[in-house]
Amino acid sequence: MEEFYSLQGEGFNTGQAAYFVRIGGCDVGCKWCDVKESWNAFLFPPSLTDLIIEHVLQNPAKAVVVTGGEPLLYNLEYLCRELKRGGVRTFLETSGSQPLSGEWDWICLSPKKESPPLHDVVEKANELKVIIEDSADFSWAEENAELVSNGCILYLQPEWSQREKIMPQIIYYIQANPKWKISLQSHKYMSIP
Repeated sequence: MEEFYSLQGEGFNTGQAAYFVRIGGCDVGCKWCDVKESWNAFLFPPSLTDLIIEHVLQNPAKAVVVTGGEPLLYNLEYLCRELKRGGVRTFLETSGSQPLSGEWDWICLSPKKESPPLHDVVEKANELKVIIEDSADFSWAEENAELVSNGCILYLQPEWSQREKIMPQIIYYIQANPKWKISLQSHKYMSIP
């Protein structure tokens, strides 16, 4: 769908420079998705993987964030292999709704109730980032926290349009349950992509 060079805006790698590859197509379709135009892969002509790899290798950060839509709708083995060959660190942002493919330095799992994550993604997640839109989402967060490995970092992230209303609840919840951390969409506060 698109490629751009920016800073990671949320989760564990916040603030790090990276090249972003957003892949079109999504099988989940969250009502609060901030890139709804990514859902329909047919709106975006196919891109040559080698050309994408070339663009990634040209950026100074030597890190790539593959996101979507849902990137795991596609086999990402070749993309990852070639990026690794070029010395690039690979970061995946996924709902976990599809089987895992590719070799990743970091997997951020952001599970969605509409399509719960698959076991092979859950067990390899480095970071669990649960979007909190209302108080019912805290139990969804806990359900997923039970599934990930002990080393997985746990984040609660306010849904952007509800951030002012839900932020006090998230703060209170983390204070009562300190295994969680907060993730903010800092790129939106900074007005960068």
